[in-house]
Amino acid sequence: MPSGRTHDRVTLWSLPVVAAIAFERTRSSNLTLLVAGGFLLGGLMFGPDLDTYSRQYQRWGILRWIWLPYQKSIRHRSPLSHGPLLGTAIRVVYIALWVAFLGAIAISLSAVARQLSGDDLAWHVLASQNIGVMAAWMGRSLQSNLSQCFALLVGLELGAMSHSLCDWGGSAYKRFQKQGLKGVFPPKNKKKRKRRR
Repeated sequence: MPSGRTHDRVTLWSLPVVAAIAFERTRSSNLTLLVAGGFLLGGLMFGPDLDTYSRQYQRWGILRWIWLPYQKSIRHRSPLSHGPLLGTAIRVVYIALWVAFLGAIAISLSAVARQLSGDDLAWHVLASQNIGVMAAWMGRSLQSNLSQCFALLVGLELGAMSHSLCDWGGSAYKRFQKQGLKGVFPPKNKKKRKRRR
């Protein structure tokens, strides 16, 4: 398995290629920037190795604790972390849930502070109103910026896939060194048929 430094090099050296292809396909500097930024984020901080104590995990600094439940529930190199599309989708949903949870706490604390400062409404009524306003704003923002969201998600997936392909390629190369072509293309397991009695 390649080291964290190797993964970082692959990400950084691939960035110009990803940006050039994104610009050629979109002809938009804004979308290209989102794809390239998502690629960097996906390759350096938001990639498949968040399921271990890795460089990606350590780069989250004081917020890295939010990835501990993710690490405990997902096995390293499983399709849930390293799989195409699925791994990135799970990480995006996971971080969105954390943002929603922490946002709800912040809104609730703000509502309590407003009630303590003399607002007539109960804190839970203020909090539910503010959460509703924020949810509606988020929905409108996502709908009006679909192409930008899609570009960012494509970049995140490309960054994650550069990582996974590097892992798979490194493992295949090691198997090739030890076993030759048999290690790269293992024989298919023939299922034994159960005998009828």
